[in-house]
Amino acid sequence: MKLSVSDPLMRPIEAAYGILNHGNIAVIEMAAASGLTLLQEKEQNPMFTTTYGTGEMIKDALLKGCCEFLIGIGGSATNDAGTGMLRALGFKFINSIGKETKEGGQSLSLISSVDDSSVLPLVKMAKFTVACDVNNPFSGPNGAAYVYAPQKGANLSMVKVLDKGLDLFNQLVLRQKQIDLNEIPGAGAAGGLGGGLHAFLNASLKPGIEMVLDAVNFEAHLKGADLVITGEGKLDRQTCMGKTPAGILKLASILHVPVIAIGGSVQDIECLNDSGFVSVYAVTQGAVALAEAMEKENAIKNIRSTVSQLMRTIKCFNGVKKN
Repeated sequence: MKLSVSDPLMRPIEAAYGILNHGNIAVIEMAAASGLTLLQEKEQNPMFTTTYGTGEMIKDALLKGCCEFLIGIGGSATNDAGTGMLRALGFKFINSIGKETKEGGQSLSLISSVDDSSVLPLVKMAKFTVACDVNNPFSGPNGAAYVYAPQKGANLSMVKVLDKGLDLFNQLVLRQKQIDLNEIPGAGAAGGLGGGLHAFLNASLKPGIEMVLDAVNFEAHLKGADLVITGEGKLDRQTCMGKTPAGILKLASILHVPVIAIGGSVQDIECLNDSGFVSVYAVTQGAVALAEAMEKENAIKNIRSTVSQLMRTIKCFNGVKKN
């Protein structure tokens, strides 16, 4: 389904989501409306970006009859704890003088109460399952702001403000819902969107890779395999916090199948090797601007080249004549 929604800066864009099982299940990727790739580099600022558009997609699906939701929350441009998404569904976030707060992470520390009297009734009858690839807590040194906000345009002073806002918002949730989001693995995903979904929509948070691997019966494909090659855009210590390559490594290790990881860029190699990857490789060849490296044609070319070199090495050690 395609519809007009708000992008991270509340500008109209077209986004799409899927409907399965004869119209009962909606499959939504939050990045379609609230993703970092929707913004130019100069526009990236998690103090102001919002998940409102994601909420608009959920609302549209509810009105079309969907009662079960599978939501992916990777690649966000936001750090608003899902307050924008919740606003689109009718929640109101009130400050100390009784006024609604503004969009974005800038307002988290100003919220003194949550009004759910205008929430769309269909929300309370729906089931939400969230696929998140990280297990970061809501706030603190390993939380949403300190780990991910710098990638979304935040400097150190912004990170401190955002983390304080997340901490205060968590205290509010604890008072009103008796839920400590820092005790919920994955609550810090997508700038705290995981936590917002869990606290206010009773969503269950599940590693996205587990959902995918189950769907494709990955374990059956592993049996008899000699090697697995996996990867993501950037390989670093965050990879070990539950992202896709880590999920593949976990299952492959059980069956004693070695895993090699490739990425657009690579950092923290020792950490990655210590986690179990046999080796890791960066596919980017030479110094190149990020925007150029992320262009689809360039990315495909670089991945093919890197994998080709890996295969040549494997053939060599297996005694196969090189072409």
